[in-house]
Amino acid sequence: MEDKITLGPQDIFAKIISIIFHPLFMPLYGMLIIFTAPTLFWYIPLKVKKILLLVITTNNILIPISLMPFFRYRNIISSWIIETRKERIIPLLTVSFFYSITSIIIYRLQVPVFLKAYILSTAILAIAVTIINFWWKISLHSVGAGALSGIVIVLSLNMMAPLTWFLIPVILITGLILSSRLKLNTHNPLEVYLGFLTGFAGMNLFMLLF
Repeated sequence: MEDKITLGPQDIFAKIISIIFHPLFMPLYGMLIIFTAPTLFWYIPLKVKKILLLVITTNNILIPISLMPFFRYRNIISSWIIETRKERIIPLLTVSFFYSITSIIIYRLQVPVFLKAYILSTAILAIAVTIINFWWKISLHSVGAGALSGIVIVLSLNMMAPLTWFLIPVILITGLILSSRLKLNTHNPLEVYLGFLTGFAGMNLFMLLF
């Protein structure tokens, strides 16, 4: 009989971090930062904020998660963790599709261009990561962390606001995310660090273009 693998406190903490800061949640966290930071976006009507957050939560989180049991039932994925590169293809294509739907919906709303550009950037980044995944298993958690760090930088520069008290926690969270992926041995250092750079550079580049 095989011995059961006992997770230590650090492994459990790493798993918790990976769940709380799952890539699907990052666009929502980014939008919450935009809405709560001391900039002009803080004054957007609460009704508009609720609509945007509802669209993101539904399309980017709830629908993709609700499809996971179907993927598992159809043996598209062998586990909920989806560790292998090939098994991530269908879920990533699905996520990219719904991110794109979110972009189309929000782009048609009467909201600041900055918000439209942010949502469109997350969709393009999701598509880019999906394409990369066909050849290489990049760390999705690290991409999300990089994108979250990127949006804080872009928001600070665009609004000319010193968002130090937002940037410091995001940097600390990013460190925890990257360390957690390495601790759980789900990715090698190259996949983690290049994942972060992809998310950070991609978010800054796409926001600059749009």
